[in-house]
Amino acid sequence: MFLLAALENAGPPTPGGTDWVLLFLAAARPADMMLLAFIATLGSLIGSAVFFEITRKGGEEFLAKYTRQGRGAKFRRWFQRYGLVTVFISALVPLPILPFKIFCACAGAMGVTRQRFMLVLALARMPRYLALAYLGAQLGENSLGWIKSHTWPLLGLATVLGLALFGLIRWTDRTRRLASEL
Repeated sequence: MFLLAALENAGPPTPGGTDWVLLFLAAARPADMMLLAFIATLGSLIGSAVFFEITRKGGEEFLAKYTRQGRGAKFRRWFQRYGLVTVFISALVPLPILPFKIFCACAGAMGVTRQRFMLVLALARMPRYLALAYLGAQLGENSLGWIKSHTWPLLGLATVLGLALFGLIRWTDRTRRLASEL
């Protein structure tokens, strides 16, 4: 579990590989669901740290030529302020349609601090893997069917969560700005 999670997050994506293995293992060993979720989270964090460092070193030079001016510069500013929301949501929601690796690559290449990136990732991965382990322990073989049948509600939840986090950041910015003007 640890090795799969680390490799999946450090290298080429295998959409949902860790998720499905976690569901399977939790169904086979329900008493170990907390341990399995922790192992998956740890592996994911270590693999993502490797990927982040690679994109941080090589990606910044690549993206610099596209994000120095115009719309690229606006995107860079936007991502540096709000981009971790996209990392959080794609790391939290167990749907392979959200481009997690792209958001992680942007975070590394655009100079997001390692500490902020890892904190956001940990805050997203732990509940994701705990929920999947619980689902596997409770539903067993039916877990995958449950996720597939709830794709739209999960996407809706991701959208609402993203809007809420974006609004919270905007509200915090406004509050800080008003406080500094006083």
